[in-house]
Amino acid sequence: MTRDLRSHLPGDLQAPFTRPAGATEVLLVRHGSAAHQGLTSPDGPDVLEGQADPPLTPAGAAQAEAVARRLGQMAVDGVFVTSLRRTQQTAAPLAEALGLEPEVVADLREISLGELEGDEFERRRQAGDPVLARAFAEQRWDVIPGAESMHSFAQRVSRGLKRVADVVGPDAAAVAIVHGGVVAELCHQVTGSDRFAFVHVENASITTLLRTDEGRWRLRTFNDTAHLVEQPDRQRGEQPRSS
Repeated sequence: MTRDLRSHLPGDLQAPFTRPAGATEVLLVRHGSAAHQGLTSPDGPDVLEGQADPPLTPAGAAQAEAVARRLGQMAVDGVFVTSLRRTQQTAAPLAEALGLEPEVVADLREISLGELEGDEFERRRQAGDPVLARAFAEQRWDVIPGAESMHSFAQRVSRGLKRVADVVGPDAAAVAIVHGGVVAELCHQVTGSDRFAFVHVENASITTLLRTDEGRWRLRTFNDTAHLVEQPDRQRGEQPRSS
């Protein structure tokens, strides 16, 4: 007997995307540019901050407004932030536009970078620190003294993502304002890529994950910055790098 495989045929592959029935859409937004003591100026290009807790810069606040304009007209069922204020400040304009109260999911906070928290990471990077060279060669942050283990980080961000999706449920969309390292780790988990394959995530960019009705995660978009084309730092060609 010949098997009828027609049920496996997809729909029109050229049609605009629509969320599949029963699926949950999670839009991961990296927070806006954050302030730091700086090697040049407090409002200059960002650095990796780990769990340091600086506020947004004026440029970061403008990025937050751009996110709100982009997503404020969407049907969003929940807004989520981490325990670090740069995510909460980024979420504020969007939450106001949507009339939603952000929920804190502490599991989605950035990885702790140990002795390289805050501006120290950038100082060491510019100095050619061999520990950082090893971190990128081995694709793991926990070679940094005092840093959180990759196992712990991976477990908690996976738990945090599940929490977000479970809160809004199927046939729904959530926006989670998170961190560059979190976006990179979740994309790695979903795609099975090299761990650092997705580390170049721009501030205020949007990455979209989809959980199917079977519970499988898919990466739909990565580092979408269409809403940031008018931002001054992008016009100057700068590459923000805060976490």
